[in-house]
Amino acid sequence: MVALCRTSPVEQRSIMAGFYFFLSLVSIVCTWTAIVQARRLYWGVPVYFLSAWLAGELALIHLLWQVALTAMLAFTGVFADPTAQIGLALFALSWLGLVYLHCQAMDTPLHLTEALREGLGEHYRAAIPDERHGTLSDHIATRSWLRPFHFRRPGVVQHRGISYGDAGVRNELDIYQPEETREGGYPVLLQVHGGAWMIGEKEQQGKPLMYHMAQRGWIAVAINYRLSPREAFPAHIIDVKRAIAWIRANIAEYGGNPDFIAITGGSAGGHLSSLAALTPNRKEWQPGFEEVDTTVQAAVPFYGVYDFLDRNGIREEMSMADMLTDRVLQCSREENPELWDSASPLSQVNPDAPPMFVIHGTHDSLVWVEEARAFVAAMREQSRQAVVYAELPGAQHAFEIFHSVRTDHKANAVAKFLEWAHGQWLAAQAKPRAKAKAKVKPKAGAAAKKKAAARKKAAPRKPAATAVEDAPQDAAPPESGAGES
Repeated sequence: MVALCRTSPVEQRSIMAGFYFFLSLVSIVCTWTAIVQARRLYWGVPVYFLSAWLAGELALIHLLWQVALTAMLAFTGVFADPTAQIGLALFALSWLGLVYLHCQAMDTPLHLTEALREGLGEHYRAAIPDERHGTLSDHIATRSWLRPFHFRRPGVVQHRGISYGDAGVRNELDIYQPEETREGGYPVLLQVHGGAWMIGEKEQQGKPLMYHMAQRGWIAVAINYRLSPREAFPAHIIDVKRAIAWIRANIAEYGGNPDFIAITGGSAGGHLSSLAALTPNRKEWQPGFEEVDTTVQAAVPFYGVYDFLDRNGIREEMSMADMLTDRVLQCSREENPELWDSASPLSQVNPDAPPMFVIHGTHDSLVWVEEARAFVAAMREQSRQAVVYAELPGAQHAFEIFHSVRTDHKANAVAKFLEWAHGQWLAAQAKPRAKAKAKVKPKAGAAAKKKAAARKKAAPRKPAATAVEDAPQDAAPPESGAGES
């Protein structure tokens, strides 16, 4: 900075022009990576993913600061320099791309709404209890996605660092609890973080959705779990199931309903959440708590890995087999084919799977969208429950880590699905009670008939006309109950 001040005005403009040109190059490259769907990048995948992710989800924010910078530099006369003029042209192209990306994100609710109607039925909202309709929204707040890393929301209390197992910090969970009480207890949403089964923390992911649901009368639980390479699979899924067992036993203390648990997560969390949903009460994955019911009532996996075996040849030379062999499963496919197969959600698809909402981006450069398509096709072929699939154009891996236009619209759609699933569950719980009530009521009616007959027998005989008028008063009450079921 001192050296810059000592230079002449012409030299200063030249330096600023060079810097501006450099920023324009970075901007147009990032914008290009967000627009173009690239595959088989090998060593370039991490860089490509990072640039595409930040440009795609924060498009309008990038546009705003770039336009502001350009306006500020215009007053300095820097655009008299040809280098700055080239930079301005590059920025202009980048701005067109950023506008396109923002408009693409704004179309997200169209795809989500279509997916919900296709998977749940045109009038799926009718299955949502009337008192819950007011919590649903089709709109997002601009101030939310303009502050992408501001997560806290009013009306939500957070409890941190609660132990659910013996693995220290890796067996801790956080609870996001609504301040308002809810009749019947809060339904529970369990969040499982991603990170290639090797990194990640409960505080780093899922916050937009957890706060969104907690504000609407759900209790959210975010967990840590043991990571590779220190621990080999199935330690990860064992911890997820251990967390479900903890919720069953303890969530009522925080106002939650232990009988309704939905599970969600992205990437490795998408893998683990779908695997947990498809393998309830698997005793070999529940050591020490084999008798606990680890069934979940709904699942919402995002951009998950669903097939360790890559049996459809989707990833081919971009396979993650080496990483899985060396770090996660810590055995080769040939050494333990059963483990590789059982670890794949695609292998666990069954008719008793819970309702599931699978979400994936078309431009995911880490887990390709074809893997989600194959998983959803298998689910729809076998599952007796609803399978909703939303494929979001332009969305990159990890698109919902922080607030963005796409993230917030996704939260609205997931809330609708979860309320629908909870409404279906409530209706199913009410049927046995209604049937039992219907069986009891006819007996009460028969008893009333006997009592009425006895009273009529004991009463003095009246004139015929009077008896006709009084007969309805002595008649047995109509049997009820069948209509209530």
